[in-house]
Amino acid sequence: MADGKLTPPGVSPYEPKNVGKTDLEITIHGDTESVYVYDSLDPTYIAKAKILNDALREVGMGKYQWHLFVLTGFGWLSDNLWPIVTGLIFTPVVNEFAFKGPFLKLGQNIGLLVGAVVFGVGSDIWGRRLSFNLTLFITGVFALSGGASPNSITLCSLAAMWSIGVGGNLPVDSAVFLEFIPATHQYLLTVLSIWWALGQLLGSLVAWPLITNFSCPTTSPPSPCLRSENQGWRYFLFTMGGLMLVLFVLRFFIFHLYESPKFLMGRGFDAEAVEVVHKVATYNGTTSNLTLDMLRRVERNRPTSVKDDSEKSRISAMDTSRLAALRRMLREFGWDHITPLFKTRELAWSTSLLITLWALIGLAFPLYNSFVTYFLATRGADFGDGSTYLTYRNQVILSVIGVPGALLAGWTVELPYLGRRGSLAISTALTGIFLFASTTSRSSTALLGWNCGYSFTSNIMYGVLYAISPELFPTKDRGTGNALVAAANRVFGITAPVIALYTNLATPAPIYVSASLFIVSSFIALLLPFEPRGKASL
Repeated sequence: MADGKLTPPGVSPYEPKNVGKTDLEITIHGDTESVYVYDSLDPTYIAKAKILNDALREVGMGKYQWHLFVLTGFGWLSDNLWPIVTGLIFTPVVNEFAFKGPFLKLGQNIGLLVGAVVFGVGSDIWGRRLSFNLTLFITGVFALSGGASPNSITLCSLAAMWSIGVGGNLPVDSAVFLEFIPATHQYLLTVLSIWWALGQLLGSLVAWPLITNFSCPTTSPPSPCLRSENQGWRYFLFTMGGLMLVLFVLRFFIFHLYESPKFLMGRGFDAEAVEVVHKVATYNGTTSNLTLDMLRRVERNRPTSVKDDSEKSRISAMDTSRLAALRRMLREFGWDHITPLFKTRELAWSTSLLITLWALIGLAFPLYNSFVTYFLATRGADFGDGSTYLTYRNQVILSVIGVPGALLAGWTVELPYLGRRGSLAISTALTGIFLFASTTSRSSTALLGWNCGYSFTSNIMYGVLYAISPELFPTKDRGTGNALVAAANRVFGITAPVIALYTNLATPAPIYVSASLFIVSSFIALLLPFEPRGKASL
């Protein structure tokens, strides 16, 4: 009790600085401070989210969360694996089908865009569980079909289809993981990028023997390449597609994902949210003191009057009736999840900068990474060692270097004065610098060395980027926010193969453009108005 008022559970008694504030305001500005300004979200939602944050902190980082670390990691693995897959099969499929290879990347990026939007926005409408369980299944089925493609049109079409599943992974999986872990372990969202690095390593390791031993040689001018002599890329797609279905089975049949308690609360299902928290506690072998009354008490203690009639009330109740939930469900197909991300000037600035960052990196990364094997092969040929074996060996080395980068990202984001923004800015700038430096190479060893630096820093960059974005979006709009930035990433990713269609990939021109975009992105990262280090997500 404080000044005769009931203090919500988990909130400290009033301090002198709180005099004159309502209980609901103090709940909002408690120790799990939001990165948002006060007016930007429904105060009732914020107060309830804080109570759920405290409950998750009480439950702790247990078996359920560590299992999620692995299962959501499959999404990170898939997100990096499949863009690498199309890059790894690029040369053999061009040799066999004699078509313009960038059309394969174009089909892929269109699918990634569709998947990001459909599953990202959809996870805010129908929940996280359905999207979480479908993405890997879609990827696996169409990838297996892609291995039997009789021509380039079929392959490009199936690449677009399997990429729909790939594109939905990160918007959904980052939300799922973030909404179940306590605030003390939010840095693990950055560490999850180790799975992203492992995806690249896995693809490179499997492709190395298959494509090296079962592919037509690359000749200039091109010579006929028969299907019977070029089975390596097909074996590769069968292997990777089968792996996706195995991972789907682990997610769907072995592990039971509960619906996100914050998602349920945001939809008005408080009782179900409390039930999920207790189920997670039981799974972890612990208990929780969370009760339904704690959430409903926020509703009972809300202010009933407005201080200034000319100003819209900042403190309002969240209508949790069934009719209101139905109305929200219908409205969600419109702008109801988008406009909250731009509600205030500072929030609009943050969202806009994130979209810009993802867009520029979405062009820079595939412009280089998708065609790196082709560039390494042509430059290696210039240096006298452009064999298929050495090309894919070098790709494996680059993939190995990326793994410690992902681990380092999890440490740097928690450093004072550096945090998420500083780590993102520095790693992005270094990524561009290493790319510029690679164009000075006069031997394949030097080229490989500069590319190792690029692989290391780019894994730090993506690890931080994948973490900071969902942290800056509230749960009820997180899927849509993730979908917006992912869509920007994929839209600009589509332009990469278009540029490649009219560019000589054997020249360093695409590298110059890519490096410049990374440098620009590093300065944009410093402009982000919020630093989520040390703050619990809502």
